[in-house]
This record gives sequence, structure tokens and C-alpha cells, in this order.
Amino acid sequence: MNASTVPDRPAFDPHGVAVELSPEAKTFNWLLDSFTTSTAGVREAVAVSSDGLLMAMSAIKDRADAERLSALTAGMTSMAMSAGSWRSLGTLNRIIVDLTDGYLLVTSVSAGSMLGVIAERSANLGTVAYEMTLFATRAGSALTPQLIAELKNAVQTDGVR
Repeated sequence: MNASTVPDRPAFDPHGVAVELSPEAKTFNWLLDSFTTSTAGVREAVAVSSDGLLMAMSAIKDRADAERLSALTAGMTSMAMSAGSWRSLGTLNRIIVDLTDGYLLVTSVSAGSMLGVIAERSANLGTVAYEMTLFATRAGSALTPQLIAELKNAVQTDGVR
């Protein structure tokens, strides 16, 4: 399966006119969906831009949940980057929050963009981390300022991933 075989969900501009997503945006969304559906134990995922705004979301049923996960991802990234800078520990690789019933994971994608993931307690963290790294490698190389703007616009105007 590739981006061309994924059913299109039309995006709309602020005036309600349907806008076709670029092939790059479709591919990015397909990569996020593929990561979420094919990685055992992953419940949902969001891609967040360097300014902390939601860029893309997996098939999360509640838009408010995607926004909250985006805000958590951005806030945790900011704290981790501050700690890394303060103690000269380098740049962010990954954040893992180990909770009673699951995990919250964050990894850098590129140029300040991040991937935030909610995983079940039964998830194999090594596998999830590996798949997150693969996603970051595949998707990160495609993220241009134009693609980031397109993704943010699409998800902000009507909730299209």
C-alpha cells in the first residue's frame, strides 16, 4: 500500500472551497497512519510543528484529544530541550513517560517537528521506539516549510489529517 491507494479526504480552505492535498501531504499522512496501525500497541499519534501546532494526526476519533496530545508533545519537548541545553546534554532523541496504564513517547522528526505517541502498557517499547525512528527518517526528510504549512492548514481548517 502507498499514498496513492489511500482514500482521499478533502481539505477545505477558510471559505469552504475544497482543496486537494499535495502528493507529499498525502504521503506524510499515509506514513503516520501506517505507523499507527502497523505498530503493535500504538493507540494514536500526532505530528507537531516546531511552533507547537498540530500538523497531522492518526485516525484519532476526538479532535480535542489530538490537540491535547499535540500540546503535551510540544511542552515536553520544550522542557527536554531546555534540560539538554542547560546541562550540555545535546539535542532531543526521545522522551518516554512510563505511566501505570501506558506510555507517552515523543521523538524528534526534523527541524523542530516532533512525533507524539500514546502506546498501551503491553506495547514493546523497543519496537515502538524503532518504528518511531523509521517514521522520523522517512517523514522527516520530506518535511519542507511548504509541506509543514500545508499540513497545518489542512488539519486546522477542517480536521483533515
